[in-house]
Amino acid sequence: MPDLLSFILLSPDTYIYIVWVGMVFFTLTVVFVCRRRRKRRLCLLLSIALLASWSIFLWGSYVGVRQLDVVRVDLSFNDLPEAFDGYTIVHFSDVHAGTFSGSRHDILRRAVDSINAQHADAVVFTGDLQNKVPSEILEVKDELSRITARDGVFSVLGNHDYTMYSGLTDSFDVSCNQNNTEGYQTDMGWTLLKNNRQIIRRDSSHIVIAGMENDGKGRFPQLGDINKTLHGISRSDFVVMLEHDPTSWRHRILPHSHAQLTLSGHTHGGQFSLFGLTPAMLSFREYNGLYHMGQRYLYVTKGLAGVVPYRFRANPEIVVITLHSKP
Repeated sequence: MPDLLSFILLSPDTYIYIVWVGMVFFTLTVVFVCRRRRKRRLCLLLSIALLASWSIFLWGSYVGVRQLDVVRVDLSFNDLPEAFDGYTIVHFSDVHAGTFSGSRHDILRRAVDSINAQHADAVVFTGDLQNKVPSEILEVKDELSRITARDGVFSVLGNHDYTMYSGLTDSFDVSCNQNNTEGYQTDMGWTLLKNNRQIIRRDSSHIVIAGMENDGKGRFPQLGDINKTLHGISRSDFVVMLEHDPTSWRHRILPHSHAQLTLSGHTHGGQFSLFGLTPAMLSFREYNGLYHMGQRYLYVTKGLAGVVPYRFRANPEIVVITLHSKP
């Protein structure tokens, strides 16, 4: 466990430097083998592998990480009030603020511009605002404060937004750290939902935007309380549920609520995809895109970033969801 935490606590650029060293070592090894053994077939295979590795590494680290997809999703529901027909929600997740430092700050600026360009009724953020500590948020706070929507910006906490990665042990320091992470979101004008909900009204109709705390598995924080989150909400109400970890959809949200639409992040889409295969498939049943059980939907976004600044065929994205009311 200490070794794992040490690995996680490395700065984002450190990961890239480590891979650079590994790639140089791999290149020197191929050159050495080809010069000593002079086996054409072996050298050809090693050379192809070397070229492919360099291409995947360089593209993912310096090109893919700067891409941004705007994904549009239209969903129809029998129980959506007619007053909300055409209601638009921009969903983004996993900012990992420390990753947008320095030369990568312009990537976040373009993402914020794209979010605002949608002129959404609501913007929702599904967690992991920071990598380790709230001081990272200060560098991007002004940028994120620019996000606006008619009904507001709503957010929930992800596993990185708690103190588990901070290295802090003193209870007072832990409390201050957590308060800063949450307070900065309030300062930005966001409505942080911690096992809470917000009513959105249109004339005599309304929908509910609800937000659970992180409800992960294993070593991740398990603080989600769905009963508290939906306290006082009628089963006839239309509910948009925000939950960072998509695994909660099957083990808690589907069986213990009637939430029609759940929005999650956390997986980053694996950050790497080749021939339809991604590391996220090993850990998650729902890891990227739209899923449904009958008329109940889950969208898992690939998010904007990650602790490791790398994307190969799993581009960062914002998701524009338009709700429709079936006649």
